[in-house]
Amino acid sequence: MSTSVDDAVRALLLLMPRMVGRAKRIPVPAELQSLALAPRHLSLLSYLLFDGPLTVNDLAGRLEVAPTTVSLMVGELSGKGILERREDPADRRRRIVSITDAQRPSISAWLARGATAWRQALEPLTPDQRQLVIDTLRAYEAAAAETDSAPEAGTEGVTEGPVP
Repeated sequence: MSTSVDDAVRALLLLMPRMVGRAKRIPVPAELQSLALAPRHLSLLSYLLFDGPLTVNDLAGRLEVAPTTVSLMVGELSGKGILERREDPADRRRRIVSITDAQRPSISAWLARGATAWRQALEPLTPDQRQLVIDTLRAYEAAAAETDSAPEAGTEGVTEGPVP
């Protein structure tokens, strides 16, 4: 089946709000609701949940932000009892960050649904196809960021009436 760029854009303009809406409807566990977790915390928690304990520098690399940013987030979440920092037995100068045992079940139940859905969507694909999906979503995010910072953003490439 051949899909034109315009047909693909139409399909995605319908699909993306549904995906975002579905993600927003995933209820935050009652025991975490009072902690005011922001979207930036979800990626950090996801890495710690699925990859296990990591250093601040490892987290920063994965999250594509500065180590100081991660350090601030870890400090904030540690203060809320979500994360703990402990000494790295291999190098006492380094600190390892992990989800506390008390919060792990709630965070796991909360974030596992999204991971399971992505796994179901990506498993049938070849590694190259998976990379294409990731690259496409990154390109979209980058283009959206460029549009956000441009004056009078949002009107470029939009045509009036039906798109041929």
